[in-house]
Order: sequence, then C-alpha cells, then structure tokens
Amino acid sequence: MEQIPLEHILLLSALLFSIGVFAVISKRHAVVVLMGIELIFNAANLNLVAFSRHDPALLQGQLFSLFVIVVAAAEAAVALAIVLRVYQYFKTAHVNEVVSADNK
Repeated sequence: MEQIPLEHILLLSALLFSIGVFAVISKRHAVVVLMGIELIFNAANLNLVAFSRHDPALLQGQLFSLFVIVVAAAEAAVALAIVLRVYQYFKTAHVNEVVSADNK
C-alpha cells in the first residue's frame, strides 16, 4: 500500500488551520467561531498523527492526539453551554453585539 507523502498531509493541515483562523477572526456568530477553533484543533491533530506515522517506532503523537480530542470535546460542551447562557441573557449569539451590549 502506497503512503501519502508527509508534505501533502502537512499542506492539508495548514489549509485546515488557515480556514479555522479565518473563521475565528472574521465571523461574528459564536457557534461559527467555535467551529473555527475545532478546525484549528483538528489541524494540530493531523500534524501529530502525520509525524507519528512518519516515525512508526514512536506513538507519542497518536497518544497526544487522543488527549487533544478529549480536551476538544470537553471544550465544545462547555463552550456551547456558555453560548446558550449568553443567548438567553442577551438574546443574540453574535459576538460583536454581546461585547457592545456589555459596555453599555
């Protein structure tokens, strides 16, 4: 079976990371910002697994990737709970409107 070159995997990871950063910086809706953060986590996981696969004797990258997945799941649950509470209080999930309403 032919392996995918490491450079292609790293390029895909960089693309995922860039899309995630763009979503975090440019979008105003809190759920979209959370999705961007998840894309950034997935790009990091892809790098960890790719480098771990590059050196099969070491499994630290795969183990650390599992840890990042657990942290990302916990972060998503807590962040969505916070977004729901903010929505109940401010009646909006747009980050800019919540920040401007807080300053009044």
